[in-house]
Amino acid sequence: MITQAGSPGELERFVRLRVGGLPLEHVLGWAEFCGVRVAVGPGVFVPRRRTEPLAREAARLAGGCPVGSVPVVVDLCCGTGAIAAALAAAVDRPLELYAADIDPVAVDCARRNLASVGGRVYQGDLFTALPESLRGTVNILIANVPYVPTEAIALLPAEAREYEPRVALDGGGDGLDVMRLVAAGAPRWLAPGGHLLVEVGESQAELAQQLMADHGLTSRLVEDEDGDVAALVATRPVRAG
Repeated sequence: MITQAGSPGELERFVRLRVGGLPLEHVLGWAEFCGVRVAVGPGVFVPRRRTEPLAREAARLAGGCPVGSVPVVVDLCCGTGAIAAALAAAVDRPLELYAADIDPVAVDCARRNLASVGGRVYQGDLFTALPESLRGTVNILIANVPYVPTEAIALLPAEAREYEPRVALDGGGDGLDVMRLVAAGAPRWLAPGGHLLVEVGESQAELAQQLMADHGLTSRLVEDEDGDVAALVATRPVRAG
């Protein structure tokens, strides 16, 4: 992982790449997320600081699982695996850690970032990537799905449009197409009392909560320090009998 230029010539190359528009994280080969340095390769979605509240809430919930248990954590649409890596660093207990992404380049990157914490990373489309043995056992399911409406892709910074995979950005007409799939599938994978965490835009929050309710999940919003909606936490109810 590159941390600094090894020579004036290398520094000149870094500057040239950055001036040409390549994201700084792609130039350096790493990004900082929740205090953890994660590898970032060319063509991979760069983890955003705005996602840190979601990761912190996931860590809080994982830490609150019953004493003596090993929480099962899944990072869906994992990209670099930054959220899973942040959880492993923040939670002072063993975790059974899984991650998945549809993009083989992202999967490669996530495997590098999660190897040291025992994370298992799979390639595939949402839940189809996961081992069947996880059905009904997941305590914390993080799904940082793409949620930018298709028509708004053109308004994103050039760094995102030109250097990050569209599949990691484009959420369909209203931005919630992938979230609909996750909300529909999550109840079959969550353990009773398990939590699904997704990132949403402020204008999408009400509809996103309705999507969760449609599939029997109770939800609440977690705001960041600026008062913007950062995450939605949806929980599979614990039913007696």
